[in-house]
Amino acid sequence: MYLEESLTPPDDLDEAVAVFVHHRRRLFGIAYRMLGSAVEAEDVVQEVWLRWQMTDRSVVVNPVAFLSSATTRLAINVAQSARVRRETYIGPWLPEPVDTSADPEVGAQRAEALELALLLVLERLNPVERAAYVLREAFDYAYAEIADMLELSLVNVRKIVSRARRHLLDEQRGSVDVAEHRRLLDAFVSAARKGEVASLEALLTPDAVSLSDGNGMRGCARVPVLGRDRVARLSTYRQLWKGAVPELVDANGVTGVMVSRDDRPLAFMTVAASKDGIHQVMWVFSPGKIAAFLDSRRRFGVLPGAVPDGV
Repeated sequence: MYLEESLTPPDDLDEAVAVFVHHRRRLFGIAYRMLGSAVEAEDVVQEVWLRWQMTDRSVVVNPVAFLSSATTRLAINVAQSARVRRETYIGPWLPEPVDTSADPEVGAQRAEALELALLLVLERLNPVERAAYVLREAFDYAYAEIADMLELSLVNVRKIVSRARRHLLDEQRGSVDVAEHRRLLDAFVSAARKGEVASLEALLTPDAVSLSDGNGMRGCARVPVLGRDRVARLSTYRQLWKGAVPELVDANGVTGVMVSRDDRPLAFMTVAASKDGIHQVMWVFSPGKIAAFLDSRRRFGVLPGAVPDGV
C-alpha cells in the first residue's frame, strides 16, 4: 500500500527525523481530534515516532500516508479503550483544551473538528466513524486514501463519512464567527466577575447548559446545569472570581479564558454560541487538563523524546 520491495539500505536517522518533524503537527492534529486529549495524542505521536525509527524507510513510497495511517490506527485503539475508562469519570467529561496561538488549525488543512463543543459531539461517534470524518473534513484526504488507512472499502468509507456528517448536523447549531465569539465571551466574563446575573441571562439562550469538568473535585457541578437562570447564577460563583484574574488565551481555534489566582491557574472556560446567544458554557477545573493546556504551548515543534531548547 505505502511500501515497495527494495534491497537498498534504510535511509539515515537524520533524514527520518527531518521527515517526521515536517509532518508532526499533522499527526498530532489527527490524534488530538480523534481522542480529545493532548496528552493521549502526544503518546500516540511518540509511538508513531518509535515505529518510524524501526521501519525500513527505504521501502516507504509515501511517508506522510504511512505516518498518517499509523497515527490513525493507533488513535482508534486508544479511543476504544478511552471509552471504557471514561465510564468511571465523575461528572461531565470535556476534551482537553489545546493552545492554538502558534497553529490555529493544529496541523490541519482546515480547522474543522477543533472547537471543544464539536470535539464533544464527535465523542458520540464510534472511533472508526470519527477517524473517517476527521481525515476527510479536517485533513482533506481522498476517500481512497481513507479506505486504505482504515482497511475498508471505498463504498463503506463514503457511507461512514456521510452518516457522520448527518449525525453531527443533527447535534450542532449554527455558530458565530471568531470576532463575535470573542465579543460574547468578553461580555460573559465581565458580567460573571461583577455578579451581574441579569446581564448574563441576556447573553444566554433559554436552553443554555453549563458543563463543569472536575472529575469529582469538590465544588464542581457533577451534572450538567440547565437553563438560562441557573447557568447565570452558577457563573457568578463568588468563590471562583474572588481575587481571580482572567486571561484571554487562544484555545482550539477560538478565544478561551484561563482563570488564575496568585499566578496559579484554577480553571479554563470557553463558550459555544449561535446567532441566538451563548448556548453552552464549558468549564475545565481538572488540574491535569489545565496542565496539559499550558504544556501544549511549548510542545509544538519539539520532537517526542527530544530535549527542548534551553532545558
